[in-house]
Amino acid sequence: MKRATRILLVLAIAAVLVGLLIGSIFHSGMSARATPTYLETVLARDARHMAFPANARALKNPESATEENLRDGRMHFADHCAICHGNDGGGDTMFGRGLYPKPPDLRQQDTQKLTDGELFWVIENGVRFTGMPAFSSHDAQHDSWKLVLFIRHLPQLTVEERLEMERNNPKSPDDRMEEKQEDDFLNGTAGAPKPEEHHHH
Repeated sequence: MKRATRILLVLAIAAVLVGLLIGSIFHSGMSARATPTYLETVLARDARHMAFPANARALKNPESATEENLRDGRMHFADHCAICHGNDGGGDTMFGRGLYPKPPDLRQQDTQKLTDGELFWVIENGVRFTGMPAFSSHDAQHDSWKLVLFIRHLPQLTVEERLEMERNNPKSPDDRMEEKQEDDFLNGTAGAPKPEEHHHH
């Protein structure tokens, strides 16, 4: 087969693949509710892998997996990450379900097989064309490294740890009001009469 024919054949196959990809993307009307196709998932995973700088892969976590560091990472995750990823890392949250692509299940091998440096790089730099923002802060990189420790721990997360995280998740005004009412009830101050207002004439 002539070289020119081979090149045309490769270009034709590439054009078909691109056409299939575009067709699958537009099939759902660009809805964020859609599930990415297998082809999109493979391409996105390969693109993410190629996007990691070589020096990022080799970075070693300077934070040791002490109980204190793991708790710091867990509390940071509960406050900053769980809104999309869920306390258990599964991504089944209101925001997570509304993203395209959906947040990965951080407990699974696709995430757990990444190096510590790659996880740190994603936390610090985010991922384009996804809902993952960059959290880079030169004076708080130890927080990102502690998050890496916690992500490694997610497959072994205990019920007690998850419940502690729930108490530290960001609260909506309604949640805060409900907690205040519960506290007032438990402290015996629920329904207490308000001090009388003094009217000055």
